[in-house]
Amino acid sequence: MSRSVQVTLSGQNWVFEARAGETILEAAEWSGVILPSSCRTGACRTCMCLSTRGKVRYHVEWPGLSKEEKRDGYILPCVAEAETDLTLVVPAAQLQP
Repeated sequence: MSRSVQVTLSGQNWVFEARAGETILEAAEWSGVILPSSCRTGACRTCMCLSTRGKVRYHVEWPGLSKEEKRDGYILPCVAEAETDLTLVVPAAQLQP
């Protein structure tokens, strides 16, 4: 059985599961949650959001975030995998119709 963690969107109080090996963006989509996205490579920063709790691991060597943004808790869900339960601030998130 694969490991999974919970991702909570704090503003909406929505929770979805993220499995090992999938990005946070993929996990959200599988759960019916639409997060802002565009390039899906970590370059455009459309998906950038604030993580207020938890830890992620990136699928790319250097995602498009500055050291300061990383320090302040910003992540790129399109190339990040949740290593622990996460709480994210994503005001533009929506539920799939």
